[in-house]
Amino acid sequence: MDVKVACLVGSLDTKGEEFLFLKERIEAQGVQTLVMDGGVMGEPAFAPDIPASETAKAAQTDLETLRSRGDRGEAVAAMADGAARLAADLFAEGKIDGVVSLGGSAGTTIGTAAMRALPFGAPKVMVSTLASGNVQPYVQTKDIAMIYPIVDVAGLNSVLRRSIANAAACICGMLNAPPLESSADRPVVAATMFGVTTPCVTAARAVLEEAGYETLVFHATGVGGQAMESLIRDGAVQGVLDITTTELADELVGGILSAGPDRLNAAAQAGVPQIAAPGALDMVNFGPPGEVPAKFAERIFYQHNPNVTLMRTTPDECRQLGETIARKLNASKAPAAFLFPQKGFSAIDAEGQPFENAEARAAFLDGFKSQAGANLELIELDAHINDAAFAEAAAKALLKRIEST
Repeated sequence: MDVKVACLVGSLDTKGEEFLFLKERIEAQGVQTLVMDGGVMGEPAFAPDIPASETAKAAQTDLETLRSRGDRGEAVAAMADGAARLAADLFAEGKIDGVVSLGGSAGTTIGTAAMRALPFGAPKVMVSTLASGNVQPYVQTKDIAMIYPIVDVAGLNSVLRRSIANAAACICGMLNAPPLESSADRPVVAATMFGVTTPCVTAARAVLEEAGYETLVFHATGVGGQAMESLIRDGAVQGVLDITTTELADELVGGILSAGPDRLNAAAQAGVPQIAAPGALDMVNFGPPGEVPAKFAERIFYQHNPNVTLMRTTPDECRQLGETIARKLNASKAPAAFLFPQKGFSAIDAEGQPFENAEARAAFLDGFKSQAGANLELIELDAHINDAAFAEAAAKALLKRIEST
C-alpha cells in the first residue's frame, strides 16, 4: 500500500501543542504528515514543513506586512487564501492526499479554505468549535467532515485529546480505506430536480441508466445547484441534464433558494455537454407566509407546506429568465440545447393548477429567443415538463450530444 500524506493546516503559534499531538497520532498510524503554518502573530511551536511566510507569499502578501498592520480579519483572509492555493498545488502534484485541521473561528476559516481547494473524495477533516452551529460558510459544497471538540481548542486535556485522536483516526481511516468497487467506469450525468419536476427527472434517469450512465440527482435548493456546479468544475461528470433551473428565479426575484449568479455557468465553461429546461421557473421560494417580504403582498402564492411558500413568477420575470438562460447557454464550449415544454414548467404550472400561466411561458420563450445565438439549439415540445415524452426527449437529446463529443 502506498504511504499516504495528510496535510495539517493551521496556526502553529497559538495551537502548536494541539497540532503536535495531532501530528503524532497520525504518524503513529502509518500516515505521513506535511504541516502548513497559517499563523501570523507569533512563532510556531515547532518547525512546519511550510512556514507561515510561504503561506502568506502564496496569497501575494508577506508575513511582516500582515504583522505590521495588526488587522486580524485581513490576516486570516490572507492566510486562508494562501493555504487554499498551496493545498491545491500540493494535491495536484501528488504530495498530499487529504487535509486535517483544528481550531476556532480563525482556524476553521483557514483549514476549511484549504479543504475546499481539494476535489470531491479527497479526505477532509475539521475539528472546530463552530461545528455544532451553522457550518455552511465553511463546508459550502465540499465533503468536509466536521468534529465538535466539546471544549475549546485551548490546551490539551482529556476531552480535547480524545477529539483530536478521533480526528486522527478519521483522516487515517479515510486515507487507508480500501478502494471502492466502482460502478466504475460508467460515465456520469448530473441532473437537477425539485418535487414538482420529479416525474420528469425520474423518467429521464431511467433512460440514461438504460444507456449505461450513472445519474447524480441534485435537489435544486441553492446549495444543491452549487454542489452540482462544483462537481462539474472538478471534472466529475460527462453530461448535465439541467431540468430544474428554478434557482435562477430565486436569484432574480430574491427568493431563499438562490444558487448565486454563477448558476448554469459551469458546464458551459468546462465544455461539458448539457441539456437545460425551465423546470420550476414558474416559482420563487420563501419560508412560512410571515417571512414573505411585504412588497410581494399582491402576488399569487401557493402553500407548498407549512415552511415553504411559493410565489408565481410574472411574465416580465419569466422574460428576463429566458434572456439570462440563453446568454449563459450561448457560452457553451460543448454541444448544448434547451428544451421548452409548451404545456407547463412544473406540477403546479399545468392545466387547472394554481400557477398555470400561458402568458408567462410565452414571455419566457420570447426572452430566450431574443438572446439565443445561432449555435444554440431550441427544441420546443408540445408537452408538459412532467410528461414521459418530454423526459425521454431530454434524455435522448443529452445522450446524442455526449456521444458526438
